[in-house]
Amino acid sequence: MMADVIAGVAGVTPATVSAPIVECVDILFLGAGIFLGKVDKSVSSFIENLDPSKVKCVVLFGSSAIIDSPVPQMRKKLEARGIAVAERSFSCKGAMGPVFSGHPDKDDLSALKKFTESFYI
Repeated sequence: MMADVIAGVAGVTPATVSAPIVECVDILFLGAGIFLGKVDKSVSSFIENLDPSKVKCVVLFGSSAIIDSPVPQMRKKLEARGIAVAERSFSCKGAMGPVFSGHPDKDDLSALKKFTESFYI
């Protein structure tokens, strides 16, 4: 849901982290959730294989039920690889079974849309 909102604003088709970045991009929106206290392994692997010369700046977003945000973990991994990360990021609650059920909700997605639009003004 979150990637679809961002893609709608950016005018692109969202892709999963299984698709490597092959062309240079100015802005890469990269999102994740938290699983057992860590960013999903597929996102970590994507970051480890991301070519720093292909991305000018990464904008981070994510959701989580227990931990505040997946952003700090992703930021640390990207910056360790010398990849520029936008200072601003977006995080919201994410469902984990009955915990925060229904999140991200319409208010979360509306806030994400406004956040994304701020990069295109």
